[in-house]
Amino acid sequence: MSDSDSTDTTQADKFSSAAEIAQANEDSRFMMMAMQMAAKAEEKGEVPVGAVLVKDGAVISGGFNYSIGLHDPSAHAEMQCIRQAGKVLQNYRLLDSTLYVTLEPCAMCAGAIVHSRISRLVFGANDEKTGAAGTVIDIVRHEAFNHKVEVTAGVCEAACSEQLSAFFRRRRKEKKAVKALAKLAAEECAKR
Repeated sequence: MSDSDSTDTTQADKFSSAAEIAQANEDSRFMMMAMQMAAKAEEKGEVPVGAVLVKDGAVISGGFNYSIGLHDPSAHAEMQCIRQAGKVLQNYRLLDSTLYVTLEPCAMCAGAIVHSRISRLVFGANDEKTGAAGTVIDIVRHEAFNHKVEVTAGVCEAACSEQLSAFFRRRRKEKKAVKALAKLAAEECAKR
């Protein structure tokens, strides 16, 4: 191998690293936007999961969990985001797009991701109970399907996990306080 071959390899390695760094920065930026969507869900008393769909470097749509408010078990962040993107793009195929979501999609959402032909999925926290992008089952890359999604897991994982954990800690604390008040009220009624 000549010195020029060695230099070319080193430059290619630097380009690859620079491209990877740029992609990681972009992924973090869009994941932060998904986390802002998750905060909107939490404001409405929903589990804080958020999603944004990006095409050609631009956000096409965003969504957050709204199942309770809409009385719709399919109103997950990913589904809301995919529905909106289809309307914006006037197409049910979301080719060459990336979906950023704070929590690994469930089977329903993974199926919608495959059917809409989203190219890439980026998620923050793994879902140990219902994750369908590799943790429990891998629908988005299943070899039987004619479309497979590229997956990047663990982007802003700690922040996404903490957003969910803080919500559930607060909810448990609120339920405990309500239970304590109910017990106190019952004791007061018994005294009368």
